[in-house]
Amino acid sequence: MVELKSDKSDVTKENEDPSKQMEVDEGVDSPKKVFNIEILRVIKDLQQQHGLRHGDYQRYRGYCSRRVKRLRKTLNLPQGDKRHFRKRDVTLANLERDNSDERFIHIPLMLAERAWAYAMQLRQESNTEPRKRFHLVGKLRKATVYALQLQELCASDYCDARTKLEAEAYSAWIHGSLHFELSLWKTAAENLKKAQVIYENLARALPEEEQVIYKAKVDELNPSLRYCAYNIGENASMNDLLEMRGQGMLDNLSSLVAQSKAESMEAFQTTQWRGRKVTVRPEKVRMFLLSIQELAKSIERAKGFPAKIELVENVLMDCKDAISAIKDEIKQDPKLRSSNESGTMTATQYLLTYLSYTRLKLTLERNLLLVAQSKLSLDDPNVSDKAQIEGKKAKPQDLSRLYEIILQNVSEMQQLAGMESDAAYQSEIETLALSFKSFRCYYIAITLVALKRWREAVAMYERSTKYASEAVASKAISSDFDLREELKQLVQTIEGCKFSAHANSVLEDDSEESVLYGRSTKTTKPLYERLSVYKEDASLNSRNPNVFKLTPEMQPIPAKPLFFDLALNFVEFPSLEDKIEQKGGSKQTAGMSGFVKGLFGWGSSGGK
Repeated sequence: MVELKSDKSDVTKENEDPSKQMEVDEGVDSPKKVFNIEILRVIKDLQQQHGLRHGDYQRYRGYCSRRVKRLRKTLNLPQGDKRHFRKRDVTLANLERDNSDERFIHIPLMLAERAWAYAMQLRQESNTEPRKRFHLVGKLRKATVYALQLQELCASDYCDARTKLEAEAYSAWIHGSLHFELSLWKTAAENLKKAQVIYENLARALPEEEQVIYKAKVDELNPSLRYCAYNIGENASMNDLLEMRGQGMLDNLSSLVAQSKAESMEAFQTTQWRGRKVTVRPEKVRMFLLSIQELAKSIERAKGFPAKIELVENVLMDCKDAISAIKDEIKQDPKLRSSNESGTMTATQYLLTYLSYTRLKLTLERNLLLVAQSKLSLDDPNVSDKAQIEGKKAKPQDLSRLYEIILQNVSEMQQLAGMESDAAYQSEIETLALSFKSFRCYYIAITLVALKRWREAVAMYERSTKYASEAVASKAISSDFDLREELKQLVQTIEGCKFSAHANSVLEDDSEESVLYGRSTKTTKPLYERLSVYKEDASLNSRNPNVFKLTPEMQPIPAKPLFFDLALNFVEFPSLEDKIEQKGGSKQTAGMSGFVKGLFGWGSSGGK
């Protein structure tokens, strides 16, 4: 249905009056594309990756040729076919198209870089072959032609102020290099100084981490400028910026620098933490930092603690993704890896530390919301039975456990990379730890009160008061967590709780003494068992006094033991050999069988 509707609208537009349609088209301004190309950064990165780290200009020249070929093929800008050559330069018409691409500007840049790299290769070879200096000058002239094309393209409205400045500085540097080779010292110095001034102003207008390559380029131009000044014999005039502006060389420098500074702040999202400004390049990190700007207001608008906790947890997931993006950038960049191994902290690593701190801060906020939710169910005596069944009824030990988790997060904050030497930061985190220790001791004391351990509870109240007083008296207070009002209220609450626990402890001691001296009114022992102790027992005046149990309780008594003659097996009977008469008048030995036979009359002659 949507397609039919659009077709119908197209038909109606075709049937309209062409003059009216032209009026409508003139009244609507189509958005114009504005390209932002960091020319110096692009060429420095390419040079370091393709040979110039080792001074291999031939390799870099070959890369520039392949790069131009790929760009022309991708952008459909060929120079003829296989049989015929037809030169096609990049013009403003290529940038005016609806499907224009910033890579059109890369073509003259790569052509200028290729010619410059060829010239530098010939300079190395000219040490042994002086004739190659003529070829060197020719390649530099060709580089200036392409640099002027680049400057003309970037001077249009399709590029921002920073790109215009960088193109102008690049063209001035190429022209200065050519005039330096031709020994035209004055014009060489003017062009090189022009490039240096532009790079200096760009460095001042950009954030700190963007200034490194521009300052390095400024330092790189100093030896050539000093050599030119030596040959000219003028030193002061080369350093006079006002004179160069008077000559009309840098008329629009101030306006372009101001415009570039404003656009750089919009193009690169910067964040500031603890007095240091950091540029945020990864898109995930930029989106995350934008999302947490209104987080506090979103939490206030959320209804109920579950909704607030869920909101913070969603932001925590985005924070973890942002940290992963920064870590991936550090792994891919060899410079960041080497600086990490050497111990120096770059802007990207500082941004990683800031994101880690943000993650811990969000975790603390989530845990504090859980604490507030638990306090609500703990302090409200009218919690419904349904809430207790669902497990929402909090206990003091649950709160002390939450504060223990919070203290672990605070300990991780103290150990963040790069913040060990920041004394102010460490003091703030130490004060924050004291605050949370005070709350933890308070809820531990409440747990001990529930167990009727009064002395331990009073001791924990005292320790909680000590921590709270130290945190309130401290001057290092974190701007993200200012708990001074809560701590003052806690100290006032502890005063009453401490006296209550002390009173309960005294009452418990009195009850033990009353039992000891017989002042207890409740007992289950009958009167005859406690005649030696005086007790005020009102039950003795009742109809059923507890004097004596008429039916005595059953008591176990020893039963009559059974007799088991187990010792017979171990009895040694006396020898009766002298009692037995042997046949024939002589005594004869007999064994046990003979004794038994004689005992019962078996086997004897008298028995027959």
